[in-house]
Amino acid sequence: MLAYGSNACPSKMTWLRQNLGLTGDVVVLRAYCTDMAAVWAAGFRASDGQRTATLAACPGVVETHAVWLATPEQLAVLDVCEGRGERYHLARLENGVTLEDGRELPEVFAYVGASPARMPLLVNGAPVRTVGFPQGKARALNGVPAYSHGLDIEIV
Repeated sequence: MLAYGSNACPSKMTWLRQNLGLTGDVVVLRAYCTDMAAVWAAGFRASDGQRTATLAACPGVVETHAVWLATPEQLAVLDVCEGRGERYHLARLENGVTLEDGRELPEVFAYVGASPARMPLLVNGAPVRTVGFPQGKARALNGVPAYSHGLDIEIV
């Protein structure tokens, strides 16, 4: 599972363990994502008012993220956390993820926006990447939700 935004944060694993019963080791690998990026979503998280991250097509962009080798039980916890089917869809990315050692991963799962609030926020017609644009500034952005994330995916 491609981990970006809060899902790549070690403290999130602790929160998932304490609040949603996540068990087992969390094994992650560094990966490079081509032609996609973590961007700010149009909406805010209800629990704390933070703007959430989402994934969007961004031609020509390469970002470093993590691939979480999640067990089926861990994925079930993530489904609850991410609001699978309501806030986010679990999707199979068809391409664009390469491990640090150069091996391409032909299929990687990722959570992508399902609702307008979790679609990329467009400011002046373009998504705003999370890299270099901190949460404090992201909360003040004004824009509109994109109609699509533009990714080559299959919802599972």
